[in-house]
Amino acid sequence: MTKDVLVSIKGLQFNLLEEEDHVETVTAAEYYQRDNSHYVIYDELFEGFEGSARNIIKFREHSLDLTKKGLISVHMVFEENRKNMTNYSTPFGSILIGIDAKRIRLEEAEEEIRVDVDYALEVNYEHLADCKLSMKIHSRKEELSLH
Repeated sequence: MTKDVLVSIKGLQFNLLEEEDHVETVTAAEYYQRDNSHYVIYDELFEGFEGSARNIIKFREHSLDLTKKGLISVHMVFEENRKNMTNYSTPFGSILIGIDAKRIRLEEAEEEIRVDVDYALEVNYEHLADCKLSMKIHSRKEELSLH
């Protein structure tokens, strides 16, 4: 896989009323692999705010770490069958969130990597939603050859 990649991140939440909330981001990123871990790094802009957040995603079989530094700061740890708590800091204040990952699936191909995470999200020790996170990383050269 090349260093220059496109990353597509799709999130899906099922809240207590069984309503679905879809979120999708596609952005250019940097990718590298070190010590059996994969890394994706990109900057995220927020509508209506000056500033951004640097996102660092580190993943391997059965675990994924997401670190945001900047306008929003958080270090979220997704580990299969383990609950992790963290503070999610925003311009409006901080909230305590819990992440209870049920399943993490990693699929690797030569020019594409897919990661799927099923997890329960808690806010201040209260179950908020069951969530799915799907991430697809592929070489930018593949994207250019499609056009």
